[in-house]
Amino acid sequence: MLNLPLTRGHPLSHDQRMTSPQADLSHSSSNRSSSSSNRKLILAGQIAFLPTGILQTLLGPMLPILIARWSLNDTQAGNLFLVQFLVSLAGVQLSGLLLTRWGYRPAFLWGLLLMACGVSTLLLGSSALGMAAVAAYGLGLGLVVPSDNLLIAEIGSSSSSDSAAASQESSQRSSRASAVSLLNFFWGVGAVFCSLMVAWTAAHKLLPFFLGSVALFLLLLAFAMRNLPFPAAASSSATPAIIPAGSSPSSSSSHSASSPSWRELAKSPAIWIFAAIFFLYPGAETAVGGWIGSYVSRLGSRGAAIASMMPAFFWTALTVGRALGTIFLRHFSERSVLRAGYGAGAAGIGLMLWAPTLTGVIGGALITGLGFATLYPITVARLSQRFGVAARKIGSVLFSLAAVGPAVIPWMVGVISHSTGRLGAGLLVPLGATVILFVVHLFEW
Repeated sequence: MLNLPLTRGHPLSHDQRMTSPQADLSHSSSNRSSSSSNRKLILAGQIAFLPTGILQTLLGPMLPILIARWSLNDTQAGNLFLVQFLVSLAGVQLSGLLLTRWGYRPAFLWGLLLMACGVSTLLLGSSALGMAAVAAYGLGLGLVVPSDNLLIAEIGSSSSSDSAAASQESSQRSSRASAVSLLNFFWGVGAVFCSLMVAWTAAHKLLPFFLGSVALFLLLLAFAMRNLPFPAAASSSATPAIIPAGSSPSSSSSHSASSPSWRELAKSPAIWIFAAIFFLYPGAETAVGGWIGSYVSRLGSRGAAIASMMPAFFWTALTVGRALGTIFLRHFSERSVLRAGYGAGAAGIGLMLWAPTLTGVIGGALITGLGFATLYPITVARLSQRFGVAARKIGSVLFSLAAVGPAVIPWMVGVISHSTGRLGAGLLVPLGATVILFVVHLFEW
């Protein structure tokens, strides 16, 4: 692009006016190149979320199989969730460092390779080796999940502003939430595929072949993504800026010189509300998807027969809801969708617990999945909307909580179930978390 000096208050010279069409052409070419790069990155991010959805939900359909294979009780089975998501916490912390200093590329490539290593060794030996395999792919998930969400939110924001610079901000916010919702739709496809394939391959004694195929796909994906044009690393001197609700990151750029410190940032009520959401919601979602197969297996012979496939009902509803989420967000406000989603999620879990029949559990799983569908994508979009590029740094803390919640809440379900002898008592934990979040979203923040 031509470097034309321009001083405020002084008109362009004749020579500058003559060269401005060339500058416009160069700028247009640059925009087209940027748009093409963004499309490649969006496609790569969506494809990467397919195996991510498989591995993040793998313990759900695998849990009855692993309990029988390794003779685990409910507390020991709950430890698998604890290991996966606590190690994911370390991965999230590492992703924050990588995104800040080196950008997105190392986080993606290392994450995909670790996921391949873990899933390929899950069934090779004892429960101890299996635990190590869960830890390996959990670390990879910790690198990929926050990186992919933040990347798509960042690209979706820039693409929206390029194509509709004069559009109203509510439209831009909806576009950002829709982009993240569509990304998580691909995650849901992976989750549904996981449940179905685990059930089918286990019945035909092909489960190791399925896990090996997932590992191979991850290796090929890492190879294909190694040279993609990822965004540059954030400036190491950048500090997070609090962006008031209802304003865009760009509108607060004039305040970047006086960006608050982390101590000042912690005084913002929005930070603590985001922290609660990032802890409670992923934990509730993981607990429902992870334990529903075991819950159904204890409802009789019919339930035991479809236990491994049962999470597919929940993840299918979640995936369909995310596909429809881009439509809902065009016609309804984010607040309305969040309230309705948490309310429906609480009602669905309640139905599973108070109508403990196969039909009741399936109906409850479908309602819960539809209710949960757009909650996480909207939350990620709101985070990016409020903090802009600084969300990369803030995200390392909040996505850490999104790893702690899925470690603690499913583990608590197992502990309560083991101590009471009733898995339904343990599932009161995700119900309580969902009700709390419903109440939180009744207020404007």
